[in-house]
Amino acid sequence: MSPLVPPPDGVPLELARIVDSRGRPCPTPIIDLARAAAGAPPGAELRLLADDPAAPGDVAAWCRMRGHTLLETQERTANRPWFVLRVRMSGTTRQ
Repeated sequence: MSPLVPPPDGVPLELARIVDSRGRPCPTPIIDLARAAAGAPPGAELRLLADDPAAPGDVAAWCRMRGHTLLETQERTANRPWFVLRVRMSGTTRQ
């Protein structure tokens, strides 16, 4: 399971979590995100760090299926492209 990294100072842990899935192949980033989401309250923000090229599309689809909001997708590069995906948890969970 990927580690949950605390958010920057001043942001309550229950409202922002960073899920670091870099170096983990598909579908592991989505599995990591889903596990973190299971314990997240409505309105919480999760940030997924992933270098799997399928992650942006997978996260967008997962958000649509689960009723969450994809707030932002950033592509970063440092020897290899990777992504920061910001997701806001809804108050409902779709099965």
